Amino acid sequence: MNLSQHFTISELTRSQTAVRRGIDNTPTPQVVHRLTLLCTNVLEFIRQGCGVVAVTSGYRSPILNRAIGGANGSQHTTGDAADINVPGMTIEDLFQWIKASGIKYDQLIQEFDQWVHVSYSDNQRRQALRATKEGNRTIYSPA
Repeated sequence: MNLSQHFTISELTRSQTAVRRGIDNTPTPQVVHRLTLLCTNVLEFIRQGCGVVAVTSGYRSPILNRAIGGANGSQHTTGDAADINVPGMTIEDLFQWIKASGIKYDQLIQEFDQWVHVSYSDNQRRQALRATKEGNRTIYSPA
């Protein structure tokens, strides 16, 4: 099932952890609606500007989110967020490109120089952050 022109439900719900642990990661109709908004309002525009977008983490059921140690209240559990990268583009360049774009994102987080977290919400805070580790703690600072 397509969520938008270039993104499918399977790529936004794929999880190796869910498969390995037998966790059901099937989204509700409300989550599918939120994933569709994320794809049409954010991910499609990134694809147009940067090329193929690889989704490394999209929707996570609350059980899956706990299993991987995701943050309580994560936008991944509502279908509002995806972690992405673009082959051939550095994480920092992707982060800066999205930040400078007119894309109506809610949160944009450059996480540990490994991926970019981007979310869509009706609020559209356009909050840009950088996540780093200090010991076992994740520190979020304005970017």
